[in-house]
Amino acid sequence: MTTAPRITDVARRAGVSPSTVSYALSGKRPISAETRRRVEAAVRELGYRPHAAARAPAGGRSGVLALLLPLRTGVHVPVVMRSVASVVTAARAADHDVLLITREDGELGLRRVADPALADALIVMDVEVHDPRLPLLRGPGRPAVLIGLPAEPDGLTCVDLDFRAAGERCVEHLAGLGHRAVALVGSPPEVYVRGTASAQRVVRGFTAAADRAGLVSSVHPCAATPDAAARIAGRLLRLRPVPTGVVVHNEPLLAPLIDSFERLGRRVPGDVSVTAICPDEDALAARVPVTSVGVPCAELGGSAVDLAMRALAGSPGPATTLLPARLTMRASTAPPPPGGARV
Repeated sequence: MTTAPRITDVARRAGVSPSTVSYALSGKRPISAETRRRVEAAVRELGYRPHAAARAPAGGRSGVLALLLPLRTGVHVPVVMRSVASVVTAARAADHDVLLITREDGELGLRRVADPALADALIVMDVEVHDPRLPLLRGPGRPAVLIGLPAEPDGLTCVDLDFRAAGERCVEHLAGLGHRAVALVGSPPEVYVRGTASAQRVVRGFTAAADRAGLVSSVHPCAATPDAAARIAGRLLRLRPVPTGVVVHNEPLLAPLIDSFERLGRRVPGDVSVTAICPDEDALAARVPVTSVGVPCAELGGSAVDLAMRALAGSPGPATTLLPARLTMRASTAPPPPGGARV
């Protein structure tokens, strides 16, 4: 079996010491142009792949941010990739690249980037209420920023939309229009089983606001497929009382849910008002533009990078940043029909 070339092999080929090879690769000390050319030629000829620490530039920084985004079932990739894009854009503006880790291995995924030479700071997405990665993130080492808010954020830096307030805003809007029975069409069941923080916080806000207003309320996890949307629409119309106001926290369901209601003879918003917690692009893409609390993907990603860079500069920002939940009224909500929902 052929062994991988080592730094000593590169040094022998280039006619220099191993320490000179290390300095040439890292830039930690000045090296003559001729020596650097010999080292680079030896690296190419041997196919040498330096350890991350040898590539770290002067000052001990890698110029890389690690973004941990486990692509698990129930994650709506088109939406999370908007936050990823904003992280990459903000990182590039801060002269950093991004290493994306997508495996579903929790603590193991975090340990994969444990070498400080791989990344200057960590940004963590898909945060759970009781996330198993938190003890490692609280430990000494590189700065870490969570896009999400766990149950116990002490000792962590977190940024997120105020998802509890988002659930409340939607219910308050429907109650203000006169709706007395409301339903939450939520994330896929596996998202709740995992304890994803954003989904859990929406449920708490929705339920608390409905209780305060004296509304009849119910919560319905739902798979993110058109068939599931059709089934949930039929189920809601069999409830007693029938909900006349619906909050959706599941972006792929918006258009098929509206279509399903109308195939069942219920007009939006004439018979059923629909609100959502989603990016504005999704709310506007539905055939009936949806009243929504916007999820500011770009702002979340940019804020996470800003917090990471501030920590690296020795001036960390606030421990928890919750972006305000702002509801935008559109064509999908109206007062309920006289006498409540049609049976």
